[in-house]
Amino acid sequence: MTIFASICGIAQAQPQDGRGVEPSRRGPQLKSTRERWFSLSPEDRQVFRRNAERWVQMGPQERNLMRQRERAHRDRLKREAETALRDAGLRLDQEKRDLFEQRYLQERRKIERQLRQEVEAERQQKLPALNERLKKEFQESKPRATSTISPAVSATPIH
Repeated sequence: MTIFASICGIAQAQPQDGRGVEPSRRGPQLKSTRERWFSLSPEDRQVFRRNAERWVQMGPQERNLMRQRERAHRDRLKREAETALRDAGLRLDQEKRDLFEQRYLQERRKIERQLRQEVEAERQQKLPALNERLKKEFQESKPRATSTISPAVSATPIH
């Protein structure tokens, strides 16, 4: 829990929108750390705990690499949200643009989670057939033991 509180504290201390706008100026206040924790599903809490444990085990270089990847990922998602807004042909003020982006990202996460679950379910259905096929393939290719043993033949003639 200490790890969670410190990570959430860091996350809350940093502006979330990448433009340097303080959270208090962006509209509704962020939830407290406790509220955010309890709003997570049990599955999400477990994932968060595992990630926090991995983070603690990482070295400084690995952490920096992860931060860079996360920044690049967020930038890409932000560009995609802006593209979706532009493609929708909407003209919104900054507050509604921020709300649109937030909803786009929420819905996007839901879709991606659902797709991951579907892919995992399909994988679990197909794995037994794969395992059986490989078992048969490799059983047929291994040499079969014979019941009669032939004597060893020497290449040198006996005189």
